[in-house]
Amino acid sequence: MPEPQSERYRQGMATRRAVLGDAHVDRASAAATPFDQPFQALITESAWGTVWSRPGWTKRERSMVTIALLAALGHDEEVAMHVRATANTGATREDIAEALLHVAIYAGVPAANRAIRVAKQVFADMDAEQAA
Repeated sequence: MPEPQSERYRQGMATRRAVLGDAHVDRASAAATPFDQPFQALITESAWGTVWSRPGWTKRERSMVTIALLAALGHDEEVAMHVRATANTGATREDIAEALLHVAIYAGVPAANRAIRVAKQVFADMDAEQAA
């Protein structure tokens, strides 16, 4: 499937790969169909090429905020993906724990509790992969 070639798209793809890793982006690209290709282009250009590529905040800071927002909204799969991405963004487990404490206060204990459970599982999986 041809990819859009705008500068924003190219920057977005580079940032997306830097944050999520080549394997994740390659899987998402390979799974794209004509149905969701416009969506893939949209998130690559807007989320990754515009927001995540802006100066001012580090990838670590963006990672913490993103995880907190996704946790507050109950998007467990996205929380897991972004917790895994902390291996590339520099956000530590302590950073994520602090962000999820904010979620508990500002978005509710159930949302934070669910996200903590997701994060703990992702960290356990990452530890197991590293030990293997």
